[in-house]
Amino acid sequence: MNRPQRVMILSLDAVGREDLAFLQTLPHFGAFFNRAALCSHVCSVYPSITYPAHTSILTGKMPKNHGVIHNTKLQPDRERPDWICQRRFIKGTTICDEARKQGKKVAALLWPVVGRSKIPYAVPEVMVTRRWQNQILANAMNGPVRYQLDLNRRFGHLRDGVRQPALDHFIQASALYTIRKYNPDLFLLHLTDVDTNRHIYGVHHEKVTEALRRHDRRLGEILEALAETGDMEKTTVILLGDHYQKDVQKIAYVNYVLAQEGFLRIQKGRLTGWDAIAKTCDGSAYLYLNQRRRQDRAFQERLLDVLRELEGREDFGIAHIWDSAQAALLGADPACFVMLEAKPGWCFLDEWECRTKEVREEKRHAVRGAHGYLPEGEDYQTFFAAKGCGIRPGQVQRPVRLWDEGATIAALMGLDLGEIDGSVIQEILL
Repeated sequence: MNRPQRVMILSLDAVGREDLAFLQTLPHFGAFFNRAALCSHVCSVYPSITYPAHTSILTGKMPKNHGVIHNTKLQPDRERPDWICQRRFIKGTTICDEARKQGKKVAALLWPVVGRSKIPYAVPEVMVTRRWQNQILANAMNGPVRYQLDLNRRFGHLRDGVRQPALDHFIQASALYTIRKYNPDLFLLHLTDVDTNRHIYGVHHEKVTEALRRHDRRLGEILEALAETGDMEKTTVILLGDHYQKDVQKIAYVNYVLAQEGFLRIQKGRLTGWDAIAKTCDGSAYLYLNQRRRQDRAFQERLLDVLRELEGREDFGIAHIWDSAQAALLGADPACFVMLEAKPGWCFLDEWECRTKEVREEKRHAVRGAHGYLPEGEDYQTFFAAKGCGIRPGQVQRPVRLWDEGATIAALMGLDLGEIDGSVIQEILL
């Protein structure tokens, strides 16, 4: 196999199969897709949220096997739980680890779960959850300090916390600088402009169209920088999405029902104890049991009776209940008691002040668009495209999974990820 000297992986958060027709009308995306390999039927992970998805791409494994089963930790006593942002949460090796073992220079900007990973050129995706933290300090604690200070000195004026499109303006400027100054052998870049706007405005809003156009300009700038700094005949560029989104009109608060039934206890608006608790993934939700209830069959049957009654109601958002074994088969956390899938037009949130709410009434969370749903159906798939060294152009019509992408990238680069769940997409490799 003809191995590339450089691999550039650009992850476009929440950009899906449904966007491809529009992207192909834009100048830089249109030129890229011409003579590229394109998989347009890519299923995300379950739950289809960002951190499990990106870790599956890094490892070639399902979430249950790489260990990142959610974006955030289960911390019911915290209003804002900590994000699973550090490399130590990933079980086994990653593409970045194996590339570094081969002496390759690795960069990762805003890529999830690379905090404290010893990647020399990194701006980890880190969310501030403590009042004493600020964004620059949180990033410095989780990535290379000198490199990040240099980026902030040069481009910090572009950012505004995690607000978009300012965040992607900062990351894009940092990426172009990193390509031109350090010319990494493996570059992982994650842009979230579209995801943010879909959450706030809905899946098909004009603000999303504007964000897609910004992505087109960013792609053009990245390709230009790569062409300036290396041989494009020995470079592979990969574009991919991690999940898609669905429009949402209603919110179901499972923890409100659990509190009403006595499964969790609230005093003066604060959680004081729980036997069972829901952990939202937006379009789905884990439900966990307290340790002392895991062998209590009578308790579990009573809880299931409540959930089944909710599932049968038109005025609540549960479409399906997966038991722990079924959740594990789908790749989700086998430690959950059950997993709940939301109905079309519904999502879950964790608060317990009310039973249901219209999206327009929810002030704390932007959920007009949501993900986390079971990754099935063409209208909820994403895509994977590659072009350059070692890639055979053409359309791949069969379904692939995110963990297949990890297996394929490893095969392209000659990296050994060990025992994985993914299969190499052989038809796109020369």
